[in-house]
Amino acid sequence: MADKKLCVGVIAGPHGVRGEVRVKSFTADPDALVGYGPFTDKAGQNEYAIEMTGRLKDMIRGRVRGIDDRDAAAALRGTKLYIDRDILPAAKEDEFYYADLIGLPVLLTDGTPYGSVKSVQEFGAGDLIETQLSDGTVTLLPFTRAIFPTVDLSVGHLIISPPKDTYASAEHMDDETEEESS
Repeated sequence: MADKKLCVGVIAGPHGVRGEVRVKSFTADPDALVGYGPFTDKAGQNEYAIEMTGRLKDMIRGRVRGIDDRDAAAALRGTKLYIDRDILPAAKEDEFYYADLIGLPVLLTDGTPYGSVKSVQEFGAGDLIETQLSDGTVTLLPFTRAIFPTVDLSVGHLIISPPKDTYASAEHMDDETEEESS
């Protein structure tokens, strides 16, 4: 994980005319974002030191070192802010960072390979795990204890107990669709 970079925020655009920016934080506590800086781009080539200057409704307001006018701040719109994964504090027991799940194998409760974690989607109503199956099919399932009873980072896998209809083959689903349309 030492080489892993995590996107912890994005510059949403300028705020005012003196070079301040609006920043959307992806951290649990948005105000804690600037404490993880300075930030880099994904490649680690450009650095962004941000000082928090205030709060907005769902973002923080800040000043990026070296940026002192609206045009320069506007040019940063869409800039993703990355940190090294290893600077984050250790997760508590039964907690984990979603970024640590990406790429992990997913096994059925009997140990049969199911696929691997492609992404974790957060839409507000509940998180979803996107799983890439070995045949290329992608499933999107609620990230609940009932469906994912075990997340074991020490071993490096997730155990899944998917709803019955999620792992039917695409060929079988086509047959059902043909029967329904007959």
